[in-house]
Amino acid sequence: MKNREEEIILDCPVMSTTQDGKGVVKIDGRVIFVDFAVEGDIVDIRVKRRSKKYLVGEIVRISTPSPNRVQAHCEHFGKCGGCKLQYIDYAKQLEIKSQHVRDALERIGKVEIESFLPIQGSAENRFYRNKLDYAFSSKRWLTIDEIQTLPENVDRSGLGFHMPGMFDKVLDVTYCYHQIDPSNAIRDAVKEYARKHEMDFYDIRMHSGLLRNMIIRSSSLNQWMVIIAFTELNEKTKGLLEFVKNKFPEIKSLQYAINNKKNDVIYDLDLVTYAGEDFIYEMIGEYKFKVGAKSFFQTNSAQAKVLYDITRDFANIQPNEIVYDLYTGVGSIGIYCSKNAQKVIGIELVEAAIADAKINAALNNIENCSFFASDMRKLFDASFIAKHGKPDVIITDPPRAGMDEPVVQTLLDTACKRIVYVSCNPSTQARDLELLSAKYRVVKVQPVDMFPHTVHVESVALLELKTTF
Repeated sequence: MKNREEEIILDCPVMSTTQDGKGVVKIDGRVIFVDFAVEGDIVDIRVKRRSKKYLVGEIVRISTPSPNRVQAHCEHFGKCGGCKLQYIDYAKQLEIKSQHVRDALERIGKVEIESFLPIQGSAENRFYRNKLDYAFSSKRWLTIDEIQTLPENVDRSGLGFHMPGMFDKVLDVTYCYHQIDPSNAIRDAVKEYARKHEMDFYDIRMHSGLLRNMIIRSSSLNQWMVIIAFTELNEKTKGLLEFVKNKFPEIKSLQYAINNKKNDVIYDLDLVTYAGEDFIYEMIGEYKFKVGAKSFFQTNSAQAKVLYDITRDFANIQPNEIVYDLYTGVGSIGIYCSKNAQKVIGIELVEAAIADAKINAALNNIENCSFFASDMRKLFDASFIAKHGKPDVIITDPPRAGMDEPVVQTLLDTACKRIVYVSCNPSTQARDLELLSAKYRVVKVQPVDMFPHTVHVESVALLELKTTF
């Protein structure tokens, strides 16, 4: 039933939920996408935006809540964009993510899957992250009530996450369920100290202020790393560093950077170790990894083991086989799968990551892994393969954009026996698998949830060379 004057549609049953957490309603042949709605809800909707193909709406009232709906546990839910699916029961989240992988592969890539395995959920769906990035802001985000009631000269400093779609607004976080303690205590203590000592929080529009960013990393070995970015080193910033060092003795690595750029990226900055080491250690299974401030490393360590176990199982590496690990990062997957291989060849664009990979191999007394830093499109070709040996197994874990076409062509030309494709973006994985279908069949696919309550999902696919093509 419609009330056109108010642009409200009443008693709408939500038929399904998209992978990004929007409820799908169909009225008079038109589709309405509704934020924070879940399959099974019956809701009243206010139409926010119209197009020729669909409408976008918001919930005015939930007349009948779905059995798939749960109470969000975080006070910041609905403002912070980090956990968009938090209002959905975790079992239903897994169902939605699994269907997203299947739809991407079968509808986008027209991939024929011989065996689609049940999604592997995360044993922990709170406090599972080992890394958080916080931003300081002199103008934290305010609710409408705060805007109307707070005096103009109120302290608006904040330390938290950037608001979705608002580059200049930061949500002042009071508690985050992503990372175990003392993560929240570290953030709050830094914020309190900075306010007490009248340290200027950064103004991203004016590019002014002393405090810019803070990164907190942890490991399953209870080792902690804190990196703080300032615009200058002075007595106040030295005082803050000394305070953090003394208050949190569990911090094994305390570092800082001076950043006067117009972006917050730390990878092109010189980092200075104020206290402790410039790294921490992490364990995945039986393997130890050295993690630096700039290291590319899985942010869910426990679920990384699940992902790597699946990858190693799919690869089924035999003692005489050569394995290529494309987009190897810090070499974690290649090292994890190295025990049964004749040798592992890892390739990665980022030189710093390859330096970490070599250190990690030595740390684990692994001598059958070699790592190379170069543009995959240029290095991974027939001459490189002729020099290092034809791969029997290729493991590829590309970025969200997927593999470049020259890399896919080299895979086809090489015609190795098995490919294990690990993807954080099922849509680009589907595109690549369609190209690889010229010579390969998709034997099985295993979705893995690395980030509960978020829209992200990993997909591991095993490809085997066709007998005829």
